Amino acid sequence: MSLSTALTGLTVHLPAPKQLRDLLADLLGRDVSLRPSPPFAVSPMYPASIGTFVDDQLRIRAAIAYDVPLSAYVGAALALVPASGAETAIADAELGETISEGLSEVFNVMASMFNIEGSEHLRLYQAHLTGQQLPHDARARTQVLGRREDFAVEVAGYGTGRVAIVLT
Repeated sequence: MSLSTALTGLTVHLPAPKQLRDLLADLLGRDVSLRPSPPFAVSPMYPASIGTFVDDQLRIRAAIAYDVPLSAYVGAALALVPASGAETAIADAELGETISEGLSEVFNVMASMFNIEGSEHLRLYQAHLTGQQLPHDARARTQVLGRREDFAVEVAGYGTGRVAIVLT
């Protein structure tokens, strides 16, 4: 039992694949498919965007990491940026303001996946986006094995990237 669970009596819900697919499809207004993927850990060689999620006591309880392609595809799809704009962002490893705003909103909405009855309530604490300096603790959270899900996600009309949902 983790210290957080011992203090609150609540656990953090690990979202089911259908929750992720439905949330992204509804939010982006596009078909989204996912398939299991090997775990990926964010590193200088494999950069990503990371959202960290906290409980009511501001303890980081979860992290969601999108690799560079998925960061660009999801942010662009929400912001109605053409796929060519997402491809440019991927090539530059820099999302730009419009795609960054879209991705930040996606991270914010993703907090809802954790918040089911009987589970700890989480909210987005920080979003560290591709092209920004990534704190070491955020990167380290993506390297945790255990309660996590990793998927390859295809956003129709854009492309495929990877996501990791990690409970800490």
